[in-house]
Amino acid sequence: MKELIKERISALRSEMQAAGIDAYLVYGTDPHLSEYLPAYWQTRPFISGFTGSAGMVIVSNRKAALWTDSRYFLQAEEELSGTGIELVKMRTPGYPDPAEWLKLNLKAGEQAGTDESCISVSQFRSMQNTLGQSGIILKESGDLTGKIWTDRPPLPDTEIYEHDIRFAGTDRQTKIATICSELEKSGADLQIITALDDLAWTFNLRGTDVECNPVFLAYAIVSKKETTLFIAGPKLPLELKNKLEAEGIHIRNYTSLADYLKQIDPTTRILLDSDRTNQAIRKNIPENCTVIEGLSVPCRLKAIKSEAEISHFRQAMRKDGAAMVEFLYWLENNLEKVPITEYTVAEKLTEFREKQPDFKGISFFPIVGYKEHGAIVHFHVSEDNGLPIKKDGFLLFDSGGQYLDGTTDITRTIALSELTTRQKTDFTVVLKGMISLTLAKFPTNTRGYHLDILARKDMWQHGLNYGHGTGHGVGYFLNVHEGPMSIRQEFNDRVIEAGMVMSNEPAMYRLGEYGLRTENMMVCVKDETTEFGEFLRFDTLTLCPIDTKAIDKQLLNPEEVEWLNNYHQKVFEELAPLLNNELVTYLKTLTQPI
Repeated sequence: MKELIKERISALRSEMQAAGIDAYLVYGTDPHLSEYLPAYWQTRPFISGFTGSAGMVIVSNRKAALWTDSRYFLQAEEELSGTGIELVKMRTPGYPDPAEWLKLNLKAGEQAGTDESCISVSQFRSMQNTLGQSGIILKESGDLTGKIWTDRPPLPDTEIYEHDIRFAGTDRQTKIATICSELEKSGADLQIITALDDLAWTFNLRGTDVECNPVFLAYAIVSKKETTLFIAGPKLPLELKNKLEAEGIHIRNYTSLADYLKQIDPTTRILLDSDRTNQAIRKNIPENCTVIEGLSVPCRLKAIKSEAEISHFRQAMRKDGAAMVEFLYWLENNLEKVPITEYTVAEKLTEFREKQPDFKGISFFPIVGYKEHGAIVHFHVSEDNGLPIKKDGFLLFDSGGQYLDGTTDITRTIALSELTTRQKTDFTVVLKGMISLTLAKFPTNTRGYHLDILARKDMWQHGLNYGHGTGHGVGYFLNVHEGPMSIRQEFNDRVIEAGMVMSNEPAMYRLGEYGLRTENMMVCVKDETTEFGEFLRFDTLTLCPIDTKAIDKQLLNPEEVEWLNNYHQKVFEELAPLLNNELVTYLKTLTQPI
């Protein structure tokens, strides 16, 4: 594989020379700027061999580099070894960002190119301006990787389906009317919807074009005058097509968006989300149109779950919790009796979820890390690399399910043997961070970076930290990672609002030893209104025991002990009705007060 990557980079350099560019930027996404991609758009692993879900590659005439974040440092080092591609660690002192790297490796007058359909308007603008300060030109050079990808997989053509109204809660017409109303408030006539989860939510449709994400390839135009869905013909069953058209939704071919945009009335005012719309689309908007930049309306609307959606989420959590209890029981009763590897664990987590009603697949590939593999934040386990698991040390497993009534994401770390004092301290301090954020009470207009310190404070007191974010939004039978809000140290201007469903996942990793992460999902709810304003808090959604054997109770304060005991009582009460007598007895032992 290493030699193949070298051959591909050499072939890409030949295409670069033909195109008259001195460096080529592979942003590693698709025209919808997705995190997870159909096989057709997996250009980053094709050109670099790196299989993580985040990162970009730059190939110059002389060098090649890949940027990724701390979740993938260990994985990237291994996968890039021998390819000639250097690893550049994002947000790490001493490492240049992509623009700085280009300035170091190109000189004034030289040109960098990229596929303008796979870079956001804001990214393109920022990179163009930054490079321009050094006399370097950023060109729209198209998909050069496609020219050397001889066996490129086709675009998916699987059929889409409706998300039934009993789960969706709100019909398409109401959602579209709400979007149009919000557009009017912002002074816009029309929005181009490009993000796949925005589309799926708006139209109450789902698909299987991207593994683990129930989305489909399409674009849409929404305005008071008309709503148009741009989708490949074979993907739309005739009955569903007729139903959409009967509701006044026009259907056009997936590839016809550019032609449509070029013919738009020049007096049209278009809302454009510069972070969620690619540069190629922006280029096709007529110059005389007024472009109003702002957050995608469906992105903002879908982030705030309705009461019906939250109620469904709670039901999905019960089912997911029952599956997790079955898994824990199976593991305890089979460990060292039958061969079990990290890969076996991943398979079993899915197997128990599959037994639950309305299960539609996993929400991401399970991350299972035993002992030192737990320190590889997003370890991708396979049959070939899965460690055999014994009754010793820690086992971390991060997994989730897609149900018609919600998306789940949970991490538990369990002790498989007696622990050292340091191991218990590490586990407990991580747990304290999760509880601290759970118990947060905060005024409206609070942003995620304001809250992030709550998860890290106790860890910092012990000289510990973690390099990834603390919380991300979670979709409603949609993407497990959903914006626009987040809880992390980096600035994000989006406030946390009532109805937002998020993860809560502080962690710590000791390289070569173990990783620890305890993750629950939670929903932001209204708490109280005082003379100082309205206050919000979090309500935990996830239902699954936390391993009390790994806790040093002396490190918990009374409020934390009370929270944990109350949480375990709730877990037992909510999950017991879904379990057989043997599992109820087992769950009782896992949820005893400490």
